[in-house]
Amino acid sequence: MNRPLGRAKGPGPTPHSFLFVSPDLEKNLKVGEFITYEAEIDGEPQTILARISERRPVRLYPDPFSSDPAIDPNRVAAIVGYSGKTSELFEITAEVIGCYDEKLRAFINPRVPPRVGTPIALAGNEYLSRVLSRVKAGEVGSATVGWLLSRPRLQVPIAIDVNALVSTHMAIIASTGAGKSYTAGVLIEEMLKANNRAAILVIDPHGEYETLAEIANSNALSGDGYRPGARVHAPGGIKIRVGTLEQGDLRYLLPNVSDRMSYVLGRAYREAENISKKRCSDPNRWTLRELEDAIDRQGENEEDTFDRGSANALLWRLRATIHTGADEIFDDQQQTPLSELFQPGRVTVMRLDQVDERQQQVIVAALLRRVFYARMDNKNEQVAPGSDNYLPYPVFILIEEAHNFAPANADIVTTNILKKVLAEGRKFGVGVGLISQRPGKLDPDVLSQCNTQFLLRIVNPVDQARVRESVESVGRDLLDELPALTKGQAIISGAAVNTPVLCQIRERYVRHGGESQSAVDEWRSYSGEAQTRRRERDTATPRQPSSRRSSLFKED
Repeated sequence: MNRPLGRAKGPGPTPHSFLFVSPDLEKNLKVGEFITYEAEIDGEPQTILARISERRPVRLYPDPFSSDPAIDPNRVAAIVGYSGKTSELFEITAEVIGCYDEKLRAFINPRVPPRVGTPIALAGNEYLSRVLSRVKAGEVGSATVGWLLSRPRLQVPIAIDVNALVSTHMAIIASTGAGKSYTAGVLIEEMLKANNRAAILVIDPHGEYETLAEIANSNALSGDGYRPGARVHAPGGIKIRVGTLEQGDLRYLLPNVSDRMSYVLGRAYREAENISKKRCSDPNRWTLRELEDAIDRQGENEEDTFDRGSANALLWRLRATIHTGADEIFDDQQQTPLSELFQPGRVTVMRLDQVDERQQQVIVAALLRRVFYARMDNKNEQVAPGSDNYLPYPVFILIEEAHNFAPANADIVTTNILKKVLAEGRKFGVGVGLISQRPGKLDPDVLSQCNTQFLLRIVNPVDQARVRESVESVGRDLLDELPALTKGQAIISGAAVNTPVLCQIRERYVRHGGESQSAVDEWRSYSGEAQTRRRERDTATPRQPSSRRSSLFKED
């Protein structure tokens, strides 16, 4: 035990808290800091860990000592005989975490606070390094994302249990600019190290993760003949066969579909499935043309003008919304094999920054559904090697801007499949990580199923309230710290650590691609002489718009 800094005073405001008094001469007893005391549990002496949740002064200098800003109150105290070492005392509240069980690798709460007068000490660095993290830094299955915020740099590394992270899912929640995508990048780097070699797919709606392509050149992530890989797919680089889209996907994708149109679409969809089944024994290989023909046939009855009008309206919407071709995501025949999206020791980034939001949601829903059922079939040995759905290892899917794919109080196509994956994915090796800057707009059931949380600075009261409702493992004292956290500081809690911790996220090995643009630098550059001459040349020979972008944003 370290040198005592105070002694227990009595029970605290809650059943598992206690009070102790200390002069805190070295200013070490901050909110969130860890302390220890000795107690006898079942006849055996044990070290009990606790976390400081509150501190209040119980004796300070008299107010007149500080009334003159030009005079140091310590000088006044010395003149009148006050001892500088005993002039201040603090009453500190601590929450009991428990004694660490080496066999269980978890804390056991003794349910009894320390006896009055028990010496209280600052927890040692070596002890904290051993008990805060479920895994040891650097060992197989660990991800060392930073160090304990209350201690000097690197003295107490915080290692995340990767197996728990993947099997019970994860959420990174923060306000804009607090470092959520930076934290995600650190986590990806750690999961790609030789001791983990994860298979990761990043859903990137804004093109922030393109710099992950540099991972292959990072010596810090390589070793013993291993070098991680990275692949970035621009929109159109990944193919989704239209036959894998469900009727609900199509109904969601097409704008303003009436009940009558939905009825016609359902009949046409089933007809297209039957045609595909007769042609190749697979109902999920219908083409866009076959669906269009089936819709057209629904309106052939001249006596039913409602069906004819609904069929024509559906065809117009379908042709204006879904496009197949070499540079499109949807395709009649091709489908990207899952082994190209997931490979142990590699991160794949799926950029969707040039794709309409509804298309993004349908793409993610189709992909989640395909991965989930592929892992289920692989687990049951129902998929042969070489198949597009052959996926014989667990995978991790990281979804940026998650509130767009599972919004609160809105029924969109991705929400239900995401809930299914979060609820059942652990049985089949499908892990999900959600990243959001607006937890208040995120479906509460989705957020509550992410059992490891990285909480960075959150200022908005609505977002803070949603976090309090959905995250059960973090105490009120730590949640009160959310608005005061600075960039790169995080509260980590849940299944991947033994107890919630305040962590300073480490520096990235690979360049970060999500930094905010400097408006002033761009203004100055635009108005510079060289840029002005270049614009004059471009005006003389105007550039043609990108065919890729124009095809995605056709009018409904």
